[in-house]
Amino acid sequence: MIPFELQVCPPSHPYVPCAPFCFDISCSAAYTPHPHLSGRDILVDMFVLLIILGLGVVTLLVILFAPHIRRYAAGAVCRSTARLDGKTVLITGANSGIGKETALDLAMRGARVIMACRDVEKGEEAAASIRAAYPEAKVEVRELDLADTCSIRAFAQKLLREVNHLHILINNAGVMMCPYTKTMDGFEMHIGVNHLGHFLLTYLLIGLLRRSAPARIVVVSSLAHNFGWIRFHDLHSQGSYNSGLAYCQSKLANVLFARELAHRLKGTGVTVNSVHPGTVNSDLTRHSTLMMILFTVFSMFLKTPQEGAQTSIYCAVAEELHSVSGKHFSDCTPAFVAPQGRSKETASKLWDVSCELLGIDWD
Repeated sequence: MIPFELQVCPPSHPYVPCAPFCFDISCSAAYTPHPHLSGRDILVDMFVLLIILGLGVVTLLVILFAPHIRRYAAGAVCRSTARLDGKTVLITGANSGIGKETALDLAMRGARVIMACRDVEKGEEAAASIRAAYPEAKVEVRELDLADTCSIRAFAQKLLREVNHLHILINNAGVMMCPYTKTMDGFEMHIGVNHLGHFLLTYLLIGLLRRSAPARIVVVSSLAHNFGWIRFHDLHSQGSYNSGLAYCQSKLANVLFARELAHRLKGTGVTVNSVHPGTVNSDLTRHSTLMMILFTVFSMFLKTPQEGAQTSIYCAVAEELHSVSGKHFSDCTPAFVAPQGRSKETASKLWDVSCELLGIDWD
């Protein structure tokens, strides 16, 4: 062996005596570790290096397969070319996200679209952008605050005076992971807006929908319903509150409501289906800083609002669904419903409790 010595100075100080590394010309090597480095330090350094290399490999793979990832994340597209000329559509929460994209699509099909929004100013901005994209769009904005039953009743009364037909109702608006707050009527915000608000609105408009049959009701729920339970003993989370669980409970309530309503409307010509739009990159996560950060970092794996609107659009217009009711859809196909979402007993009890809370009699 013909050794040679390479002097390498440690980074602690340029004048500290250098530690030798001995090599031979056959590439075999003897390494003399720095006397101040323990075995644990060396393992930590190697672990950090592996993490860096792993992140590099993952980043490279993401870049290479980006088109395939986006195509998969986008999900299915509504292929129906059905026209909605002469039809009237009502969409709640249509000023942004999938509600706005749904409004644009249905307006382009010729429908008169009523955009029910809590923030009228933002609603008008959304309507203006829809008209800019499609100048022939027949869209109008009306004020509706689902956190206030007085607002819901006022909205419905005015609509019933001015609209003769309602062919499609899309209960789209919602809140997610809010800090603990109550609606004007004292309901916990998630169950109050996502479920009870839409329950009352549908009740007030059901006569108009039945007179307009064939008609459709689309209830926007979520995959999160799988993790929800209806806590009848503490529906408004007064005993304990977790924003994530409150959201899941409200989304389960959406599924149960859609299934129970479909059962009660059987034979009327009005169908009811619920949908999971997918994991959509929208402002629905605005109440959770962590969710906003995660959605920003992993945006490539999320649906855009336009992609997230496809299943709502599909359930609203697809010809093959003209008599399908009481089902749950995701990516424009029937989807799994959690066991607690299929419970007829829970659905019936939730119906009765909802009527009692809202002071209505809906048989």
